[in-house]
Amino acid sequence: MRELLAELRAWHEAGTPFALATVVSVRGSAPRAPGAMMAVTADGAVAGSVSGGCVEGAVYEVAGEVLASGSPQLQSYGISDDEAFGVGLTCGGTIDVVVTPFASAADRAWLLGVTDSVARGEPVAVATLLPDAALPDTGRNVAGQGGARLVVRAAGAQGTLGNEGLDVAVTDDARGLLAQGATGRQWYGAHGERRMQDVSVFIQTYAPPPRMLVFGAIDHAAATARIGSFLGYRVTVCDARPAFATRERFPTADEVVCAWPHTYLSGTDVDARTVLCVLTHDPKFDVPLLVAALRTPAVYIGVMGSRRTHLDRLARLREEGVSEADLARLASPVGLDLGARTPEETAVSIAAEIIQHRWGGTGRPLGELSGAIHHPGQR
Repeated sequence: MRELLAELRAWHEAGTPFALATVVSVRGSAPRAPGAMMAVTADGAVAGSVSGGCVEGAVYEVAGEVLASGSPQLQSYGISDDEAFGVGLTCGGTIDVVVTPFASAADRAWLLGVTDSVARGEPVAVATLLPDAALPDTGRNVAGQGGARLVVRAAGAQGTLGNEGLDVAVTDDARGLLAQGATGRQWYGAHGERRMQDVSVFIQTYAPPPRMLVFGAIDHAAATARIGSFLGYRVTVCDARPAFATRERFPTADEVVCAWPHTYLSGTDVDARTVLCVLTHDPKFDVPLLVAALRTPAVYIGVMGSRRTHLDRLARLREEGVSEADLARLASPVGLDLGARTPEETAVSIAAEIIQHRWGGTGRPLGELSGAIHHPGQR
């Protein structure tokens, strides 16, 4: 939804009805993950994507039907028949897409409240009861009124999925998914019973963007900050030198901090989605910073420097009492082997390693591999 915020707000303010299509589950290889969205207005304007082009035309047609009927639809799209010019995914997977109408002012106002929370960076989850959901691996349909919604925030839940027991179970799961930064489809009994499959609920979470902390206000940091913002991170650049840590040098960063790196890191929030890029390659900054960094749950700690610099750095960290297990967390020299030379190319190399680390890729050319292209990853 983040990429659709401007369009959805503009359509709401103009009183334009629209349908919202959302990927709710994926089986096999697919180009977009659960949560991907595409919106279609009553007059045919389109924003977003659910498949990167494979089934958008079919979803567009369903959006028109949903707007006309006022009832949501759940559609599955599998492998396409190229010879028959059939609609489907050429990558061989299957996606389930729910298309929901937002035709009334009340519905659009409800969605606007969610988009406001997303824009402010407030954690919020939206649970939607899916219509005529198919059981996984069986194809058997289960009962579902479809379209009922529950919005879960820190202060409580609003709306209902039909009964109190289901609302309580889904609220608990939504908060768990929010803590993980995950989105997914869940199955319940009609009154929220666990390990039952009477109804299907899609829970979409909007946690604040993950953080990227870039240490060292150098040219490579400016390029890394730009690509970090492009990838959806909330980027902070930190350096102890006032002449270098300036907003003018890092216009795309969300925050520029002038402080000793280890001092700043020790006093800021770091969670299991945070990535750290240590580009200072100066022992007086690196060593105390990395000692502090290895005490955090950061998912990635990339450190710039030559192999010789890295060996010297490891020796200094061992002298500080850092364990071998902690040292193994360091990605250094930082980045994948792309042959990068310029700051911009190096930033691409760093970003590629972060993506590989997140999703479990090999870093090898896809043309040399077989099997699924899209890795499930950890989140």
